[in-house]
Amino acid sequence: MRSIRFALLATAATFAGSVVQAQAETKDMRIAFSNNYAGNSWRQAMLKSYDAETKKAVADKIVGAADVFTTADKEVPTQAAQIQNLILQGYNAIVINAASPDALNGAVKQACDAGIVVVSFDGIVTEPCAYRVTVDYKDLAEKEVDYLAQRLPKGGNLLEIRGLAGTSIDDDFHNGILAGLKKHPEFKVVNAVEGDWDETTAQKAVSTVLPSLPEIVGVVDQGGDGYGAAQAFKTAGRPTPIIILGNRQDELAWWKEQKDASGYETWSASSAPGVSTLAFWVAQQVLDGRKDIPHDLVDPYLAFTQKTLDAALPKIPVGGVASIEYSLDDAKQIINANLKK
Repeated sequence: MRSIRFALLATAATFAGSVVQAQAETKDMRIAFSNNYAGNSWRQAMLKSYDAETKKAVADKIVGAADVFTTADKEVPTQAAQIQNLILQGYNAIVINAASPDALNGAVKQACDAGIVVVSFDGIVTEPCAYRVTVDYKDLAEKEVDYLAQRLPKGGNLLEIRGLAGTSIDDDFHNGILAGLKKHPEFKVVNAVEGDWDETTAQKAVSTVLPSLPEIVGVVDQGGDGYGAAQAFKTAGRPTPIIILGNRQDELAWWKEQKDASGYETWSASSAPGVSTLAFWVAQQVLDGRKDIPHDLVDPYLAFTQKTLDAALPKIPVGGVASIEYSLDDAKQIINANLKK
């Protein structure tokens, strides 16, 4: 997917000449990655991208170590204890995909007070001392409802599939859906289920509620659940609504099959799992002495339409997710683009 470049990167390229150069050595510094969950294809792709990019950074002697620690469960206390352990181990920076936006703030503050750089991404933290690499999930979710409004001007009943409860991602998506419904009151969410960003979980959850639901014209969701929702409707013998997808290979392949067979149309969007590599490079740049990095950085999401699906699908690994891995130069460009906002 290296050929895919987001609009932000394209804009940022014009500022490449003004990039602040490294000021300090990080070749002996160690960066830890605290990850709260690895149970779906997006998280697996995220870890794979992180591993590939950071191994190269270690081999190139840019950093001394880039170790990954994934918790055995999704619980906040487990991840808080993990972060406290990383502090004791003397890491110079901690990259975090957090189980909660605020419940980890105490552990994050302890890390900052110990002189450790903290960069959260995807599941962000609100502690002011931490950096946040964000995707505007609220805008993405609002765009889901906008798309349905274009396709279905008369509106109708929607099913919402939510993600991992308690995370900033789930909250942002849900708030975006609510904002979209406020703009388009012709739509109504008649039920919401928890899919945990996982196809199997989503299929079971949707199958459970379908018998009690009226006609559903659209499914709004958070990614990792579209194909499962489609299978639930098929098994129930109900017409397939417009299901918003989340860039997983299996659901995009399903979309192509439906498109080729009947002209089925939808829209797919998600953050790129390789955003983990952007968070790593932000941490490295802070350690390297760069002083002008905003504590809040926005990374654009990746979307596919009816016109771009066919060209994109063959480039996505079977069982994987559409993504991009960020290089150090990419990270510098995104930092500079955010400074120009």
